[in-house]
Amino acid sequence: MVVQDFTAKTKELIDNLKGVCTSYGLGNDGNEFKIITQVFLYKFMNDKFGYEVKQLDSTLKNAEKWEEAIAGYSDDAYEMLLLGMSPNSARLKRQHYISYLFGKQTQEEFAKFFDDTLRDIAITNNDIFSVKTNSGSRIRLFDELSQYISDPSQRDNFCRALINQLVNFSFEQIFDQKFDFFSTIFEYLIKDYNKDGGGKYAEYYTPHAVAKIMASILVDTPVYDVTCYDPSAGSGTLLMNLAHAIGEDRCTIYSQDISQKSSGMLRLNLILNNLVHSIPNIVQGNTMLSPYHKTGDALMTFDYIVSNPPFKLDFSDYYPELDTKRNNERFFAGIPNIPNKDKDKMSIYLLFIQHIIHSLSPKGRAAVVVPTGFITAQSGIEKKIRQKLVDERMLRGVVSMPSNIFATTGTNVSILFIDKANTKGDIVLMDAAKLGKIIKEGKNQKTLLSHDEEQQIINAFNRHEAVEDFSVVLSYEQIRDKNYSFSAGQYFDVKIDYTDITPDEFLAKMNGFTQNLNALFAESRTLEDEIKAQLAGLRYEH
Repeated sequence: MVVQDFTAKTKELIDNLKGVCTSYGLGNDGNEFKIITQVFLYKFMNDKFGYEVKQLDSTLKNAEKWEEAIAGYSDDAYEMLLLGMSPNSARLKRQHYISYLFGKQTQEEFAKFFDDTLRDIAITNNDIFSVKTNSGSRIRLFDELSQYISDPSQRDNFCRALINQLVNFSFEQIFDQKFDFFSTIFEYLIKDYNKDGGGKYAEYYTPHAVAKIMASILVDTPVYDVTCYDPSAGSGTLLMNLAHAIGEDRCTIYSQDISQKSSGMLRLNLILNNLVHSIPNIVQGNTMLSPYHKTGDALMTFDYIVSNPPFKLDFSDYYPELDTKRNNERFFAGIPNIPNKDKDKMSIYLLFIQHIIHSLSPKGRAAVVVPTGFITAQSGIEKKIRQKLVDERMLRGVVSMPSNIFATTGTNVSILFIDKANTKGDIVLMDAAKLGKIIKEGKNQKTLLSHDEEQQIINAFNRHEAVEDFSVVLSYEQIRDKNYSFSAGQYFDVKIDYTDITPDEFLAKMNGFTQNLNALFAESRTLEDEIKAQLAGLRYEH
């Protein structure tokens, strides 16, 4: 079965699960997201388990139904099989299999049996798959899904309907696929649940073009055994693209995000993309107030950092806890003031940029999405941050993106690239605002970059190419001379087109201009006379 067939069948499975939720009154319910993603994950883990045990025992690989063949194992033999599996794989008991639940549908209290099974899987694999909070407590893999049905009499049938959707095909033949397949599936799985209407801590999905450009510029040479971090990870699009560019087995992911929903999405993304080993480093919590990842009392530093932080957010409720001496080094340029009105417009992204700079290892690199206004502001915290990047020689460049690259916000954005090893300069500033094609997405407009346009940006940046009206390559001194502006347009050459002509040609052009002016003046006088005549003819009548 080809990848396209699996993609279609996977999307059909997701749609069918949503159909079950709708049939039982949970369509567009706040809990639908948990049900869909957790049932999908159960299916994925079951099939991944089957795929892996088949690699360990050819008897299972050749069996028509591996679940029936494995039933003949003694308990000791089954335990030995589990020991041979990857340490990042889910350990399933035989009563955890989907086929086992499918065969038990006629028993009473099936919903309780279903919930107990998922709970036992979560407990058995808690050390591998649970997400931590700032306080150190663990968020387990599965909830009691039947409890989201308010009518207890419908719970058994609801759980039976879910199980019936999981037996129509297997993922086993697709596990050799990589990032592109699973990123497509992940996007489809969460597309209805990652909107910008989620209240105070709304998640904004980073477009793949932005994520690809960030990763491809950050990782321009092979690297090994590196750490990657996102202090506002969301569903993990930036981290997944970064890990894919590096190699999933050559990096360890760290993240923090205040949203429980986002942390759940990121966990799912890590499982789908063969990054289970990093799940213990996924933390739900407030990065600005209580950064979790530390070495002793000091914040950890990382080799690669990516972030699309929230731009504006009310953080006045914990402002006093940020504005303390212990944060002076981290927030070196200061903390944005609390406005008298519209506290939601507090520029929290300025805290994230400072936190990221503080969290870079000695040779660390970072890519951060910022509002384009940041790159030219002539005072305040924005300019202090830009001065530090230039004066301490760690600016790698800026790419100003087309407007509406994010369909959810009209704010123009740029990507800021930081490189602590870029001491020699050779800074690339790029204006990509004219690229892309505008399309309609819902009620909003969105700009899409073609593959060639993405490569145009990546290649020009990584090759340090100066392209007329597109990119410039500068020294730190040149940026200081322009008052620390990071806008490419301020460095473009001003060109005046001119043509060599003879004196006779010059005289002929001047005569032509004079004749045209005389004609226009004559026409103007005629119009003046007509207007006066019209006014003179006006009469007042009762």
